[in-house]
Amino acid sequence: MPQQPYSIKTISEFHQFRRLAGPAHPLVSVVQFEQMRELADNHPRSWVLDFYAIALKRNFNAKLTYGQQVYDFDEGVMTFMAPGQKIGIEAGSEGHLEHSGWLLIFHPDFLWHTSLAKTIRQYEYFDYAVNEALFLSEQEEAIITGIMQNIRQEYHAHIDRFTQNILVGQLEVLLNYAERFYQRQFTTRRMSSHDILTRLEDLLTDRFRSDVLAKQGLPTVLEIAGSLHVSPNYLSGLLKTLTGKSTQQHLHDRIVVKAKEKLSGTNLSVSEIAYELGFDYPQSFSKLFKANTHLSPVEFRQSFN
Repeated sequence: MPQQPYSIKTISEFHQFRRLAGPAHPLVSVVQFEQMRELADNHPRSWVLDFYAIALKRNFNAKLTYGQQVYDFDEGVMTFMAPGQKIGIEAGSEGHLEHSGWLLIFHPDFLWHTSLAKTIRQYEYFDYAVNEALFLSEQEEAIITGIMQNIRQEYHAHIDRFTQNILVGQLEVLLNYAERFYQRQFTTRRMSSHDILTRLEDLLTDRFRSDVLAKQGLPTVLEIAGSLHVSPNYLSGLLKTLTGKSTQQHLHDRIVVKAKEKLSGTNLSVSEIAYELGFDYPQSFSKLFKANTHLSPVEFRQSFN
């Protein structure tokens, strides 16, 4: 029977878990990986944190899982993890690593009564299904390291009524830099990005054969992303960078093209076309078609008469 993940609810509990000195601030902490002792063989190898974790690592060759995904560390050095998600290290994979870097952890309670409490949800790299780490140039790594050190210095120096606003401001700067670097990653990985786009087109072409759609129905964005071995948010972000359209928009475009072929080239009724395209309800098909063409299926067909 699989071992239940170990629950770590507070910053203090995390420090105890990794055998660190007590935190200087109860809701936020920055630590160096060099200070963490290697996990003992009998230590839990998977855990759930009740707080955010942003890691900047070097020489990390372990297999790290987040949710049901395995993080890609081929080039990546930076990871983002949201509260309540399962994190794991494969047994025995952490030994003899000597990895270095910084870990920033902060509890959601620290964001109370700040704008970041709501806007943090917009940063898609915290997504449960994300499986690609962010790789950084030396200059970018220096920027992130500097911000983490500023945070650490601020809460170590003094804690007063200004502390929270200053620290949250630093967090927002870090998150916005990470957003910029992820967009750069989409752009600089053009070869692999275009490979994903090609595989997406092949997947949709295969699925949009009438016999397949009628039997299996329309693919979901989650299903498409899973077939391409990327997260839904990563795929949509990449496609927006390359094409200006999300995965859902690509899917809708394919539906409309196929529908136009059938409306203009067959005598099938609108309901029959809807069912052949994988819709359970003709009304849903008509609504989507009109939203994308500003014509109902019947109006589009009449334009050919």
